[in-house]
Amino acid sequence: MNIVVIGGGASGLTTASNIRKYNKDVQIIVFTTQKNVAYSPCAIPYVIGGHIDSFDDIIMHKPEEYMSKDIRIMTESRVTEIDHDNTEITYEDKDGNKQNIKYDKLVIATGGKPLMPPIPGKDLEGVFKVRTIEDGEEILAYSEKSKNVVLVGGGAIGLELGSELAHKGLNVTIAEMMPQLFPRSFDKEMSDKFQEHLQGKNIKILTGSAVESINGETKVESVTIDGEVQPADMVILSTGVRPQTELAESIGCELGKFAIKVNSHMETSVENVYAVGDCVEVIDAITGQITLSPLGTTAVRQGIILAKHLTGHEIEFKPVLNSTVSQIGIMEMGAVGITQQSAQKEGIDVVVSNID
Repeated sequence: MNIVVIGGGASGLTTASNIRKYNKDVQIIVFTTQKNVAYSPCAIPYVIGGHIDSFDDIIMHKPEEYMSKDIRIMTESRVTEIDHDNTEITYEDKDGNKQNIKYDKLVIATGGKPLMPPIPGKDLEGVFKVRTIEDGEEILAYSEKSKNVVLVGGGAIGLELGSELAHKGLNVTIAEMMPQLFPRSFDKEMSDKFQEHLQGKNIKILTGSAVESINGETKVESVTIDGEVQPADMVILSTGVRPQTELAESIGCELGKFAIKVNSHMETSVENVYAVGDCVEVIDAITGQITLSPLGTTAVRQGIILAKHLTGHEIEFKPVLNSTVSQIGIMEMGAVGITQQSAQKEGIDVVVSNID
């Protein structure tokens, strides 16, 4: 049997490694557009801030290590087409050469891609996204010659990166459109604590604020926020990700409310095609509603479940609680489940307690 995995992130590599754990005979090939595999994107801000020595330190395994387990990793290769009728994919390698490979089982682990807001000037030199090691390397190099940086988005990556860049001596502005920081995981009384911790340490925080434009001729010179122009020579878009579903859609995989629809065995609506990771939607364990879970822990669990299913084990993926942890400077924070605000929207009565 020939198993092809599209995507070399946590879900794709976990699927491949665990299939090999339970079956020594199947052929496994993984395609990834990236040069590096098996690293934690969550660690990128801490390399930039100097708390981790280098980007090499966050890479857990090299492609050749997978080859020793008879798992072939095709780096810097993009799958451009799936021909499900003939059970083959077309991919393009880093030199632009196109080739076809047959499959018996296909795993779509294409993850998410950065959500790029339609802000005028987002294509100027000095504007960055945060998704890969290569992004991190570019941000680190550019920060060495920058003084003022604006981060668009006050979620985990925005706060972590903002704190680390301020630690390096840059003047940091974090602009969040919502009326609070980290709105997906925390209620306002908690996010206010993050804001109090960050504010004033070379960091200015603007909530309920929209970045209207990024200004400059060829590179970033300033940013307009709520009608006011402020100096900036660097802008980082940390506005979240959205599921990358195009390949799945091209072969008729059913989409749900947010992403690829799968059952508890990670099967799509197309026979012999499976999906795992940030590109699929899940069920919230508290509300029972469809949601997204763009977390490494979820991706790994889905990869393990799928690998066991493909190798004959009876096991199902259960609803999620979306646990998250982060560290901003010396402040550590964590959340499990939904916020009080989300619970009230769902008509769920809650009891609130604060312990100092």
